[in-house]
Amino acid sequence: MKHLLAASLLALAIAQPATARQLTIDDVTMLSRIAAPAASSDGHWLVWQQRETDLAADRGRTDLWRLNLTRKGAKPERLVAEAEVNEGSPQFSHDGKIVYFQSDKGGDDAIWSVPVAGGEPRKLTGFQGGFGGFKVSPTDDRILVWADRKPGAPSLAPAMEKKDPNAGAARVYDKLFVRHWDTWADGNRSQLFVLPLTADGAPGDGVAVSRPLIGDSPSKPFGGGEEVSWSADGRTIFFALREAGRIEALSTNLDIFSVPADGSAPPTNLTAGNRATDTFPTVSPDGRTLAWVAMKRPGFEADRQVLMVRDLASGQVRALTETWDRSIGSIAWAPDSRTIYVTAEDVQETPIWSVDPASGKVSRLTQAGTVSAVVPTARGLVYAMNSLVAPDDLYRLVGKRTSRLTAVNAEKLAGIEMPTVTRFDFTGANNDRVWGYAVRPAGSTGKVPIAFMVHGGPQGSSNNSWSYRWNPAVFAGAGFGLVAIDFHGSTGYGQAFTDSISNNWGGWPLDDLKAGLKAATDRFGWLDASNACALGASYGGYMMNWIEGKWADRFKCIVQHDGVFDARAMAYETEELWFDEWEHGGKAYHEDPAAFEKWNPVNYVNDWKTPMLVITGEKDFRIPYTQGLAAFTALQRRDIPSRLVVNPDENHWVLKPKNSRQWYREVLGWMDRWTGK
Repeated sequence: MKHLLAASLLALAIAQPATARQLTIDDVTMLSRIAAPAASSDGHWLVWQQRETDLAADRGRTDLWRLNLTRKGAKPERLVAEAEVNEGSPQFSHDGKIVYFQSDKGGDDAIWSVPVAGGEPRKLTGFQGGFGGFKVSPTDDRILVWADRKPGAPSLAPAMEKKDPNAGAARVYDKLFVRHWDTWADGNRSQLFVLPLTADGAPGDGVAVSRPLIGDSPSKPFGGGEEVSWSADGRTIFFALREAGRIEALSTNLDIFSVPADGSAPPTNLTAGNRATDTFPTVSPDGRTLAWVAMKRPGFEADRQVLMVRDLASGQVRALTETWDRSIGSIAWAPDSRTIYVTAEDVQETPIWSVDPASGKVSRLTQAGTVSAVVPTARGLVYAMNSLVAPDDLYRLVGKRTSRLTAVNAEKLAGIEMPTVTRFDFTGANNDRVWGYAVRPAGSTGKVPIAFMVHGGPQGSSNNSWSYRWNPAVFAGAGFGLVAIDFHGSTGYGQAFTDSISNNWGGWPLDDLKAGLKAATDRFGWLDASNACALGASYGGYMMNWIEGKWADRFKCIVQHDGVFDARAMAYETEELWFDEWEHGGKAYHEDPAAFEKWNPVNYVNDWKTPMLVITGEKDFRIPYTQGLAAFTALQRRDIPSRLVVNPDENHWVLKPKNSRQWYREVLGWMDRWTGK
């Protein structure tokens, strides 16, 4: 009835010498990271952004690399890699000869160009005030730029403001959002501007095209180029935007707008009939069809994203994947416009799927691993992919044949032996089939203590992917057998399974975690069932606080990072109110306090007993650091062994290299202490 499935995970294509060693966080922080791959229209060249770590400066620095896809055995080469300068976001000209990119050379961000075959980079823009990103039109005669400016700004020129010499330092607000993710609102909005592109560059300050709308396009904090798109003829821009208002902090209603690229008319809302999310506008290369994804339920950020298409001539709209119970994560058209390539999670993997734009038929193209970028070319499908035991590299799929294009970290990972990952399933809450995986340290022979990791989201997954923040291979490298469970609420198992955690935070998920840990220890004799620590962040951090009061006798120690401690305070302190209210039945705390208190960890502090490490960031506005301080206070007042780690310069995540190393030292040190390892 139940079975084990040894995961066929991606491994680095390098020989392991006899003196192989374990992976450490020092290794991970120094790995090269590839991103933003782009290909020339003829499939000749591939260019990408590659990040290297400057540990002394405690930051990353990005360069541009290229690969000749027509030459067998070609090796990656640096295209633009100036010391102390960041070059990124590469894009090709229509003829595939020029690469446009973003650079901070000279201290200010600007758009530059360079011949892909090699040559001297040339600065194209000179406007002041910075910008977030750009897209060159398919006709190479305009550049779309998004930048933070005052609402209604007519151009990119920074507004001249007179400062009151008697003014204090206070920030003053009349409505929400007052802060978002890690930033206090300053009155600016991410807006769209178009500059002409000529043989002399892209001079001037451009013209605004997204006004008079008030909102952010791309959306904040994580929106980017996937939320804006050019028409094939370069005359129209499509973009996603959530219109601001008094209830912006309660709204997930992003819409798709179209606007003339010359700014001659105001934007037109193409999805006004849907009050939930519409995003990822993507125009087919032949210019006939607009694709995007749409949710159905207003206020729910984890609803299923269905692939939609609109005939741009007739206005006819169709839902292509309505009957496919998976959520679309990205969109890319084939060069001939006959296929749409999407990514979507499926049972701990994130493969590429092809969708027929006529019939909606879906076919899976890749198997194990997490695909992080998809670039269709005339010479096959190029994509970036990673796994639990391998960071991102670039691959190409031609027909059914896959070839590896890069091994950017081969030298850095030479001599390191990766752990073994095995997937398993069991019967969880509601008698549903639930999946998990166990990660065994390389070379281990006896029983090992357990790191029981709970993912965040809560609508997320402990999937087959590489991570720089919570890396299972690093925990295995430190001698722990890591166990992760995709409890009710996880993604990649159909929308009903994802929905089941809402208004049920401490119910079925905890049942799954209990059953999953038992299933793992029953099946894997190398796990020391009597010697386990639990750890998690965000929703996983909430679950650590919940476990303290509901399952405390099971673990030797707990690591709680950015977790909800008091649901009442959280309801009034967090910024994206739509999330917290949806997850507790759809009402505000004052309207239905019982829904929040039902799963509130603060109500069970009298039952706390397990040693806990608490970690938080002062710039975390999603689950404010006061929640961590409160949990630490509760632990200290009950004389429970505890430790508090506060990052003054981090948000909900730990991103800086030195902070990351300190984080792992604190976490692994805490676990070593209580497991006796």
